[in-house]
Amino acid sequence: MDQFRAFLKRKDIVISARRYGIDALGAMAQGLFCSLLIGTIINTIGSQFHIGVLTQPVAVVSGIEYAVGGLASAMSGPAMAVAIGYALHCPPLVLFSLITVGFASNALGGAGGPLAVLFVAILSAEIGKAVSKETKVDILVTPLVTIGVGIALSALLAPALGKAAMKIGDVIMWATELQPFLMGILVSVLVGVALTLPISSAAICAALGLTGLAGGAAVAGCCAQMVGFAVMSFPENKWGGLVSQGIGTSMLQMGNIVKNPRIWIGPTVASAITGPIATCVFHLEMNGAAVSSGMGTCGLVGQIGVYTGWVSDVASGAKAAITPMDWIGLILISFVLPAILAPLINQVCVKLGWVKPGDMKLS
Repeated sequence: MDQFRAFLKRKDIVISARRYGIDALGAMAQGLFCSLLIGTIINTIGSQFHIGVLTQPVAVVSGIEYAVGGLASAMSGPAMAVAIGYALHCPPLVLFSLITVGFASNALGGAGGPLAVLFVAILSAEIGKAVSKETKVDILVTPLVTIGVGIALSALLAPALGKAAMKIGDVIMWATELQPFLMGILVSVLVGVALTLPISSAAICAALGLTGLAGGAAVAGCCAQMVGFAVMSFPENKWGGLVSQGIGTSMLQMGNIVKNPRIWIGPTVASAITGPIATCVFHLEMNGAAVSSGMGTCGLVGQIGVYTGWVSDVASGAKAAITPMDWIGLILISFVLPAILAPLINQVCVKLGWVKPGDMKLS
């Protein structure tokens, strides 16, 4: 057993919830952002501003035409897998082999591909690391093992994982349609909390394919956390803190939350209020890329995702037009309500002696 542990240590194979549930999951979200999400944004900019170079096909693969954004989106599987491999500290031959593994697992996972990529890429990466540099023909053995294991696992696991992820996502979205008030609260709070925790709410939403009303509630929860913390902590952190948390991430407050969990009350209660307002009053839907549901105001990706969904719905005939009420709802849910509600609720906590000045100071 000691020899096995020494081997794992030598290979930097760390079997832990942090390595797989935080590092790998967070990296997967970045890979998804740099492929599918960026591709969607490029397509939207090209179509909305009539930029020919962004809308015209630049490549034809197996009879399918791809514009610039389409090429970026098509690489989501490889991008996620390589990002996961990077987070797991894979050596070069393993890392590059994960390109094929990511493509296979994402393709075979269908709409639930991101979850399949997460599991298959982690297993393939760790097995690849285990054999890396163990033979004199490493340049052959490591890619063959990594790709071989990845393809086999993709064939065995990816379809089932993809279906399971989409089934869970479908249940959440169905429940939100059926009970928009209660589920609006639940989804908004849970996804918002996940965004502030050192895990990836974006990857969770992508893996579950969370769109529609549930996606809108997720956007509300994430915005409540980011904008809420940004405005609440403005006296301590000024403009730098406002920007870094408001369009960066509320995860910056995690160290302060550990010291005083009660500073989390304001944004979390705010998300419980804005979630059902999003679902019941404004019927805010995220019909863009599912990963956008878990991004909130980070780079305004959540808002861009909602807008791209509007554009797609109008183009397909599912929506007659983008209305002023749509914009009012998006702005209120994303910015105005969190900026008002979270500080007001936090003031109650201050008066109760639960929160003190300086508790949200960023180092």
